[in-house]
Amino acid sequence: MYPRDRKYTKEHEWVLLEADGDAVVGITSYAQEQLGDIVFVDLPSPGTRLAQFQKLGEVESVKAVSDLYSPVAGEVLEANARLVQHPELLNQDPHGAAWLVRLGGVDKADLENLLSAKAYDQLLARQA
Repeated sequence: MYPRDRKYTKEHEWVLLEADGDAVVGITSYAQEQLGDIVFVDLPSPGTRLAQFQKLGEVESVKAVSDLYSPVAGEVLEANARLVQHPELLNQDPHGAAWLVRLGGVDKADLENLLSAKAYDQLLARQA
């Protein structure tokens, strides 16, 4: 069910390592389903340095406010400005247009601490 080209956290974020070494971070479809209708997203400014699993922002839904965590360490190159203006995109396209941030200077070794798509599917099956 989940894109196989990414790695996942137990907190339901994903990271996609791009060919240039930068990484794109987002939340999973499962996360947005659990949150319900998303009404606000707070993301870090470019230049912010994040450690692996450090809080990177917040997402607010009609149900709750939830913290977002960075799956890998890196420097924020770009925050998704479109998402800040239209947080409902997270409900519509969490694995595509609704990415959260793009990170540079990523340590590929951090990926070893994350789940494959298969392992993430198994995690969700155990939670069901």
